[in-house]
Amino acid sequence: MTDTINPSEIEALFTRADGSFVFARWGRPIVPIVFGVDDKTLEVIKGAVEAVATLANHEVAETDPELGANLMIFFFRQWDELIEVPDLDRLIPDLHPLVDRLKSADANQYRIFRFDETGAIKASFVFLRMDDQLSEVPAETLALSQIVQTILLWSDTAFSAKSPLAVMPDNQAVILRPDIAGLVRAAYDPVLPPHADDPSLALRLFARINAAQVQ
Repeated sequence: MTDTINPSEIEALFTRADGSFVFARWGRPIVPIVFGVDDKTLEVIKGAVEAVATLANHEVAETDPELGANLMIFFFRQWDELIEVPDLDRLIPDLHPLVDRLKSADANQYRIFRFDETGAIKASFVFLRMDDQLSEVPAETLALSQIVQTILLWSDTAFSAKSPLAVMPDNQAVILRPDIAGLVRAAYDPVLPPHADDPSLALRLFARINAAQVQ
């Protein structure tokens, strides 16, 4: 497990399958709401939100003045259940065709982001279909994985080959990989823009990571 990351690796984490580079972070406090879980799991998820937001030095709030809640996390068994959620089709106008595509792909998770006029993240919707695979993942691991994948607009292929999480060898605790933790922290440095489509941002992120390590 390494805690170093180089500029090309950073660039790859924000370079999408079509070759475009897109970076974005949250531009407003995160206000989470979770559907479809019991109180115990709810506390685990909110704890993960707090932990990752604290890492990023970003605020978590009780309400968003425009949206009420801006990070909506849905747990369910079948994609068709989303069609029955009141007013969700108003928040996601293409909800029906999206559900059809996800069913056809036999997907078990999906994330949608919304952006403000600066390109910063203003809302995210996280959908988790609890199939056999996801149901076997401990709640703490699933929560941390989902929240770190929502704290930034990563590439659609960012973690396809390697998880953002790591297991501590001494006590088997699941943590955020040190290199990813350092990158998240750097991404929220106020000197950096909330959105960028120029790959040179990877060099600036790398510089902020190094600056944090020598402080």
